[in-house]
Amino acid sequence: MCAMTALPIIDDNSEALIASSSSVFGEQVQRRLTGRWRSVQQVLSGAEALAKLEDGKWRVLFLDRRLPDLDSEELSAIIRQRFPEIQLVLLDSEAAFPGQDVGKTWQQGPDSLIKGMAQKDRSSGSEEATKENEFEKYKCEPLPGMIGRSEAMQRVYRLAKLVAPRTSTVLIVGPTGSGKELVARALHTLSPRASRVFVVVNCAAIPEALFEAELFGHARGAFTGAVQARVGRIPSAHGGTLFLDEVSELPFGMQAKLLRSLEQKEVQRLGTSEVTRVDVRVIAATNVDLAGRVGRGEFREDLFYRLSVFPLKLPPLTERRIDIVPLAEHFLAYIAAAMNGPCPQLSTEAIRVLEAHPWKGNVRELQHVMERASILVQGGDAILTEHLYFPFQNSLSQSGNRPLFI
Repeated sequence: MCAMTALPIIDDNSEALIASSSSVFGEQVQRRLTGRWRSVQQVLSGAEALAKLEDGKWRVLFLDRRLPDLDSEELSAIIRQRFPEIQLVLLDSEAAFPGQDVGKTWQQGPDSLIKGMAQKDRSSGSEEATKENEFEKYKCEPLPGMIGRSEAMQRVYRLAKLVAPRTSTVLIVGPTGSGKELVARALHTLSPRASRVFVVVNCAAIPEALFEAELFGHARGAFTGAVQARVGRIPSAHGGTLFLDEVSELPFGMQAKLLRSLEQKEVQRLGTSEVTRVDVRVIAATNVDLAGRVGRGEFREDLFYRLSVFPLKLPPLTERRIDIVPLAEHFLAYIAAAMNGPCPQLSTEAIRVLEAHPWKGNVRELQHVMERASILVQGGDAILTEHLYFPFQNSLSQSGNRPLFI
């Protein structure tokens, strides 16, 4: 499998990067490429590969499909968007190509290289144990304020921690209630701007007529009702982070003005000719397919590319079921501490029901279900199925138990 559309010309100035957690595999590729490229280097993870590509000197990336930290398809999509000039070749470290000249074979065509890797390399010992050890090596602690140890969330943690120290614009994509604002706040907390302000703009909650004044500010008397001057959300975020929540709801007429402000790093208040320089790190979030809206002419393409420099995709709760019980227990403990009371436990049957629920509202729905249950348990030792209430279901479980207050 290869993502290349055209093969680059190989010359003395070409530089190749290999991303694979297997040093043996990387050395095999490296030995066969040396002499055809000016420089051939190896990194051991997808996160390291992204950091290296920032140098802007690489012509080609040989990407192992079996990375210890990131999903190769997800990483490939990010690379194609951020580094379109990089030629990308996907390889498989579980296949071997003894005696083959990778550089020469690759020039003949990517398919011939992949076909030449058909035989399995059985000299590497226990593959499963090796991969497990590599995964353990790259396990990542959760972001501040977040709970979850699933593989899907591990990818989010790694990517977030990679981009947090930078000023790159981040677009967080995920369903409603999946924790997009938590990720945005974590990015701010882990950034050099942590001591400065974190300003939230809910694009769905501001009337279109007031949007420009809210973002850029206005002078006294700039419009009817402007009885006093006001600093806009963007200037107030100077030195810190601006979080554009539900950015898909940004009025179309405002999108060009926001893009210009972000590109020029300046704002002009309504009712004045004064231009103010601003330094803000922008994080945006959406629960819709923003690229689809671009295709339908509902969102500016240039603003979309400006916001999605580094996309982060949050999984729905159904794709991280291993995190359901830890999250539920966290919410129960938090509520108990706030009420200065005992923390109830989850019964076995309650756990079964929670793990089987579709969770259309994701983590937010789980939080609310636990809040109701903590009220209904009334000092009991355990949360039972009758304490669980799901607003969009007519029953709690297959046993037909009903909520206590229905």
